[in-house]
Amino acid sequence: MLAQGAPIRLPADTRPVLTVVIHTEEEFDWAKPHDRGATTVEHMRHIGRAQALFDEFGIVPNYVIDYPIASQQASIEPLREFADSGRALIGAHLHPWVSPPHDEEVSAFNSYPGNLPRALEAEKLRRLSDRIERSFGAPPRTYLAGRYGFGPNTADILEDLGYEVDISPAVPIDFSSDGGPDYSAFTSDPFWFGKRRRLLGLPGSGGYVGALREGGTRLYRRVTSPLMKRLRVAGVVARLRLLERIRLSPEDYDEAEMQRLTTALLADGMRVFVFSFHSPSVMPGGTPYVRSAADLERFLGKCRRYFEFFFRRLNGVAMTPLQVKSFLESEGRVAAWPTEQSQ
Repeated sequence: MLAQGAPIRLPADTRPVLTVVIHTEEEFDWAKPHDRGATTVEHMRHIGRAQALFDEFGIVPNYVIDYPIASQQASIEPLREFADSGRALIGAHLHPWVSPPHDEEVSAFNSYPGNLPRALEAEKLRRLSDRIERSFGAPPRTYLAGRYGFGPNTADILEDLGYEVDISPAVPIDFSSDGGPDYSAFTSDPFWFGKRRRLLGLPGSGGYVGALREGGTRLYRRVTSPLMKRLRVAGVVARLRLLERIRLSPEDYDEAEMQRLTTALLADGMRVFVFSFHSPSVMPGGTPYVRSAADLERFLGKCRRYFEFFFRRLNGVAMTPLQVKSFLESEGRVAAWPTEQSQ
């Protein structure tokens, strides 16, 4: 499991930085078990809906792509056009169940790539990286583990394959009940990690908001327990906005919630933010978050209003994950190397 190194903090007068990361993947039924046969990428005919919005705000999104996306012309063609014109960055996103070699049993546990034996995780990511390079002409340098499944061998594998930035941590979510990693103790701060070379950890932004936010995950678990839900305590806490768990994503959260999270993180001293969603959300029926044309309109509207807030009200600036890494290095924020205990 990845441990978060010392947080990288920037001066208070630093303009807030937004990086947009798209989990670019095949369509599948989120309510059913993982299926190796579910590899369609029909929604990529509509990815221009999101790209047009990014273009409008000068955002160069990082499409982290998995094997079905990297190997089918329906998805390669639009993404290659975006990347070749400098309007997008291509990274890697490993969904083990649809990424060769298919040597493992398909299961919830094995859907987290970091749970696989080291040799198998490494081979899957190597083949995905090679496939991306063949399709787009350059090797990927950013990585987001499928299902956020960073494991005990992932850092070494990323180093071996020449990656520079990992975006896997989903703050502050705990996936351990399903066999996945626990990010409940992480903050949204970037951090350095790696044994032989400097890699940047860039967590997906999230956290707690409200008067009781100092209670963090421990208090959130208590007030959202089955007993507290039966007593309607959880609902009262949420309605009064005493304690909210929010992630920087238009999936599940509206622009007001994302703005509250951003404001709270800014007050905590954070200056680097990661906004993300899943690519099938650009097509009605592609994810549980967008079921209809009306849902899609609301979804894109949430993105637009949040971008207006970030860039116009906060005077923010957009960067790709690789630009964030270069910016932190140029600012001299390279001294916070992890200790042996935090590796």
